[in-house]
Amino acid sequence: MIYLDYNATTPIAPEVFQAMRPYLEGEFGNPSSDYLLGLRAREAVDRARNQAAVLLSCKPQEIVFTSGATEANNTVLKGVARQRGQGQIITTAIEHPAVLAPCRDLQSQGFEITILPVDARGLVDPDAVRRALTPRTILISVMHANNETGALQPLSDIGELARAAGVWFHTDAAQSVGKIPVRVAELQVDFLTLAGHKFYAPKGVGALYVRTGCTFSPLLHGAGQEGGRRPGTENVPYLVALGEACRLAREGLADAGPRLSGLRNLLHERLLAGFSELALNGPEQERLPNTLNVSFPGFSGSDILGGLPELAASLGAACHSGEETISPVLAAMGVAPELARGAVRLSVGRHTTEEEVKQAAHLLLGRVAALKK
Repeated sequence: MIYLDYNATTPIAPEVFQAMRPYLEGEFGNPSSDYLLGLRAREAVDRARNQAAVLLSCKPQEIVFTSGATEANNTVLKGVARQRGQGQIITTAIEHPAVLAPCRDLQSQGFEITILPVDARGLVDPDAVRRALTPRTILISVMHANNETGALQPLSDIGELARAAGVWFHTDAAQSVGKIPVRVAELQVDFLTLAGHKFYAPKGVGALYVRTGCTFSPLLHGAGQEGGRRPGTENVPYLVALGEACRLAREGLADAGPRLSGLRNLLHERLLAGFSELALNGPEQERLPNTLNVSFPGFSGSDILGGLPELAASLGAACHSGEETISPVLAAMGVAPELARGAVRLSVGRHTTEEEVKQAAHLLLGRVAALKK
C-alpha cells in the first residue's frame, strides 16, 4: 500500500516506540508515588514536558498534557467560557469539528458564536477578525493549518489584534506541529493545541500550551495533576512517547520542510502533466509543505479512490445513504460542488519515497483514464 494520508494519522516512529516501551513493561510506577518506581515515572513525565516545551519554545509549566487535540480544544473553549461567563467567541468556517462542535454546544447555552468566512484560498482575513471584535469577546479560536488544504492562517497578525484588544487567542495546531516550526511567541497565541498521532506518536495523547497568566475552569475534577488543570493519573508511556516525538520533530524540522514540499510538488507536477484540468484547492504558497488537495473536474473522488485499494488517501466529499456531501471546508472556500465532488487530499510524510509519489500519480491518472471509458 502507498500511504498518502499523513494528515489523518502517522505511524509510530521506531524511536518513539523504543522510548515508551520500558514504561509499558517494568517501569510501571505511578508518578504521584514517593518511592523510587514512582519517582522514576515522575522524572519521565517531567522530561516529556520539557521536550514539548522546547519544541514550542515555551516554559515547561505552560504545557498541559491531554488525551489529544479534541480534549485540548474542548478544554480551552468550554473552560474559558465557563470561567469568563456569557460572551462572544470568534472562530472560522474551516475549523475542525473539535472546535466547531464545542462552539455549537456553547451557542446552545447562550454564548454568541461568530463564525468568520475565508477567501477562495481558504485563508481568514485578519481585518475580519478586527471587525468582529466587541467588548463582549472572550476568546478567538483560529486553526494554524487546515487539515484538508494545508492553508496556513495569519496567526501572528490575528494574535496582535487579540493582544491589543485584551482578548485571549487559541489555535488548533494539530496539523502544523512537527511539520513546520511552531513557536508560541511568534504566533502570539495564549493557548495552542497539539496531537501526538499527527507527528509519529501514538493516538490518544496530546498537549495544550497555556500561556502564563491565562486560566480556565477545568473540564474534569478529582485531583491535582497538571497543576490542577487536568486531573487523572498520568499516562506515562504515552507521555514519554509524545516527548520523544517532540524531540524528533525539533531535530528534523530543518530537513523535513524542503523534503516534504519536494515530494508534494513532484506529485502535483505529475498529476497536472497527465490531467491538465486538475484544480488546486487552497493556496499555492501559504500551506503545509506536505499537503496537496486537488480536484479532478467531472469525476468523483470516491470513484477514483474506490478503485485504488493500493492507495491510501482522503476525499473531499463524503457519501451518506447514496448521496455525496462535499467538504464543509471546500464549501466555505466557495469551491463549486462539481469540483469539490472530485477532490482528493494527498499528504506525504516521513516515510514517503519519490518512487511512491511517482507510482501514486501513475495510479491516479490510470484510474481517471479508466473512468473516462
